[in-house]
This record gives sequence, structure tokens and C-alpha cells, in this order.
Amino acid sequence: MAELLDDAAITGRLKELPGWTRDGDSIRRTVKAPSFMGGIELVLEVARAAEEADHHPDIDIRWRNVTFALSTHSAGGLTAKDFDLAARIDAAAARQDAG
Repeated sequence: MAELLDDAAITGRLKELPGWTRDGDSIRRTVKAPSFMGGIELVLEVARAAEEADHHPDIDIRWRNVTFALSTHSAGGLTAKDFDLAARIDAAAARQDAG
């Protein structure tokens, strides 16, 4: 099982991920895709990365706005896995021109 991060580690990791905020035991970010289909393509790219990492975000799609929320439920909070996947989501969003 992944090791929980303490508050100092979470704060430090969030500094590396502009746009992500802490929401209790999760981190979240909303991006705006250039189009609805661009948002869907982003979700598909993130879904592939999530499967590869065996770590799956909560995803909410509202037209062009896509919100990602990450938490390691099996550990009961935030772990390095959440921040690693958040960085991959950021890279995918950049490739899809979603910001």
C-alpha cells in the first residue's frame, strides 16, 4: 500500500503543480478544453495513463470544463501516486491545449 503524505509534503508537492488545490483528502484541478471533443480526447488520454498507473481519478465533464480529483482511497488520503498522476494529467492537458 502507498504511504500517506504529511501536510508539509502535500504542500510541497502542490507547489510543483500549479492549478491543483487540496480539498480535504484529495487534490483537484479543472481545465478548460478548446472544445467539447477536445475535453473528451483529454479524458481518453488521462484514462490510458490511469490504467497504466493502476490509479484512477474521479472525472467530471461539464461541456468544455473537465475536473479531475485524485486521492488514494486504499490508503485513506494523499500519496505520491496522486501527485505523480496529477503531473501526467497536466502533461496531457498541455498536449490537448486545455488550461
